[in-house]
Amino acid sequence: MTVLSVKKFSIGCEVDRPIVQKDFAATHQTLKSVRIDSPNEVRMEAAIPSAEEPLVTAFEARLKGGRVVVEDQSRFQELEQTGYGERDGKRYILKDYEALFLLYAEKLRLLDEAGDEVSFHTLSEKAQREASESWTRFMIYRDLRSRGYVVKEGFGFGTDLRVYERGEFPKKAAKYVVFALDEGIETDVSDLRKSVKEITRMGKEAIIAVLERRGEVIYYKVSRAHFNKIG
Repeated sequence: MTVLSVKKFSIGCEVDRPIVQKDFAATHQTLKSVRIDSPNEVRMEAAIPSAEEPLVTAFEARLKGGRVVVEDQSRFQELEQTGYGERDGKRYILKDYEALFLLYAEKLRLLDEAGDEVSFHTLSEKAQREASESWTRFMIYRDLRSRGYVVKEGFGFGTDLRVYERGEFPKKAAKYVVFALDEGIETDVSDLRKSVKEITRMGKEAIIAVLERRGEVIYYKVSRAHFNKIG
């Protein structure tokens, strides 16, 4: 028998958040404040942009060789300070989920090598062809970014993301490591156990983020992982 002990790391907020469906049709829905009554639940307050959480200004990038590339070096510092992408020599590279979020937020104009505009729809299809979990990762990334958290690529545990407490990037290391899961998709618990143990050794808090079928993201803080082998 395998038992994973978790407690809900729920999010209460009042914010207009577009819900992007899996068929890529965009609709808008107003999320009302959620009351959390359980003593085991922890509230993640909705983010309000402040001086510690700068907003990136709109910019242009190119889709080259399957990568989203920023070539305007005058934009590198701002992107670094706001936690988007990584330097690669004289270029700046964005992950697909970062580019999708910036397209969604209307902060990015993405062009292909011929100079034609690349839409959110086109980039999301490309990402899903390359990695089946890309949509789940984007939805969770978007949810966290929309709340003011800086989110970076994880430590290579699969679908993990490093999440910085609001106002702490880049002064402090990431506080959380979030594992992105899709509701209804089976996950190898033994791999998850190993990842959680390793994250704990690193001094990080392990969070499991589950994308529900209706598009809502629920967060669970792992308090203990106990596994019993049968036989």
